[in-house]
Amino acid sequence: MTSHTLATIMSVYTGSDGDQTKALYDALDAFGPAGAVAINLFRACKASERAKAYRGGIRGKGSFRRMAYDRKGWAIDNLTKALTAHGEAIGVRWGWGEDRATAGYAHVLYVDTPAGQVSFHSPCRGEGPDYPDEWDGIRGQAAQRICRFVAQVLGAA
Repeated sequence: MTSHTLATIMSVYTGSDGDQTKALYDALDAFGPAGAVAINLFRACKASERAKAYRGGIRGKGSFRRMAYDRKGWAIDNLTKALTAHGEAIGVRWGWGEDRATAGYAHVLYVDTPAGQVSFHSPCRGEGPDYPDEWDGIRGQAAQRICRFVAQVLGAA
């Protein structure tokens, strides 16, 4: 991926080209802590969205859905580590809240990127502070907000 426009970033997000995804992650990695936050937001969101659509699996490995949710959890762990170390310095407010209406996934990681708030439900609360506010009430914008944040980190927005 040579051009980091919002359109190409969204294309990587919606696509399944591993080489393009790796190229995007490599480009973000060059931006230090902000890049690490962007990579793991992108990973967590993409894995979560895909998990909701996956069916089937691999005998002896498990379902595609479970593997995607495991990847989401791994990305969230990486994200909270990066945010703990650098969130304040890069101007990203974040923390954990609760959504008692979502049985089994009542813990919510909120991240206030410069492109807007995104959140991820989780079966367990990870490391990090309590979130001081509420959910912004806007559904269905996480991918767009994360891709806009990725573009901002890369200097494309």
